[in-house]
Amino acid sequence: MKNYYSIIKSPVITEKSTTKSAEGKVVFWVDLNANKKDIKEAVEKVFNVKVLDVNTQRVPGKVKRMGKFEGQKPTRKKAYISLREGDKIELFEGV
Repeated sequence: MKNYYSIIKSPVITEKSTTKSAEGKVVFWVDLNANKKDIKEAVEKVFNVKVLDVNTQRVPGKVKRMGKFEGQKPTRKKAYISLREGDKIELFEGV
């Protein structure tokens, strides 16, 4: 059995993602090795909603510098989840 909580890392809280939530879409950071079927199954089991569509996007890590030292942020994966009409995932409502 898969651990659904290891597939879904955290919600993406940005201005763009909050405007997408009005359209019935939710955005999550997900595991880099998860495919669309795994993501769909995890969201349906954890949040008890019906997922219509999953779109993914790999976000490459940026090179960051602190003084003379250079490092790189890790590459991450973002998933845009389309929910059935009437379903809702309330992450930070009323904050």
